[in-house]
Amino acid sequence: MTKRAYLIHGWGGSGSGGWFDWLKKELPKKGFIVKSFDMPNTNEPKIEEWVGHLEKEIPLEEIDEETYFIGHSVGCQTIIRFLEKLHKTKRVGGCVFVAGWFDLINLEPEEVEIAHPWINSEIHFERVLEHCNKFLALFSTNDPYVHLNEVEKFKNKLGAKIIIKKNLEHFNNINEIPEILKFIK
Repeated sequence: MTKRAYLIHGWGGSGSGGWFDWLKKELPKKGFIVKSFDMPNTNEPKIEEWVGHLEKEIPLEEIDEETYFIGHSVGCQTIIRFLEKLHKTKRVGGCVFVAGWFDLINLEPEEVEIAHPWINSEIHFERVLEHCNKFLALFSTNDPYVHLNEVEKFKNKLGAKIIIKKNLEHFNNINEIPEILKFIK
């Protein structure tokens, strides 16, 4: 089996820069093939478009227990919703969620409209857990968009291992996150 890591950026982001570029250098040293996506309509992410993009870009035969997903912000929810729809025989090695959320704070009125489906569309976590049971979720003490209340949600709904970092805001200006490499084998 080939070790693979898929990187899914956040709202308004791209598949390159910051800690994504660092992972693209470090993960191959651990034997991984790394694929980073530029998600469609990045400034107005839509569930169907983002999950559909992963379904189109990731061949089903490449998904196995050597496959890891690493997401930032809305990319985390994209991964969760992708796993929820995955064929029931597929299992992945693990997922890393950086600044992931099920609810957001401090949004502008136009952002509330964009976030509404992500916040209010049900997720069947039992289906997600059929495909993966190894999750790491990283949060920052001063994230302007993600309240620390989200920690309990990731712990309770997914059994995620939680790491809370001090003063890293939304992880947008970070060049490396060593905890990811420790988690991914």
